[in-house]
Amino acid sequence: MKTTKPTNYDLKDARFDTRLSKEQKIHFERAANLGGFRNLTDFVVFAVNEKANEIISKHEQILQSKQDQELFFNALTNPPAPNEALLKAVSDYKELNG
Repeated sequence: MKTTKPTNYDLKDARFDTRLSKEQKIHFERAANLGGFRNLTDFVVFAVNEKANEIISKHEQILQSKQDQELFFNALTNPPAPNEALLKAVSDYKELNG
């Protein structure tokens, strides 16, 4: 999944406030500077967005996996009746190998 740094977001849309220890703020600001972010806010928005995408993707994979398991189990326990093409294929096979 390709990620990009946030740009041109509207600060009037929503607000998120948090309290950090002085050490955390210094640590995060250092990472923001090293990462080439304009400021700490851009870095935090980017990092939180990355982690949110990761969590959502993992959750969706789990749900898809569970759905796949249910479909597979249902197909095994409640198979559909054979259609005409399958019945003909069985008949042809028996004639050839009979």
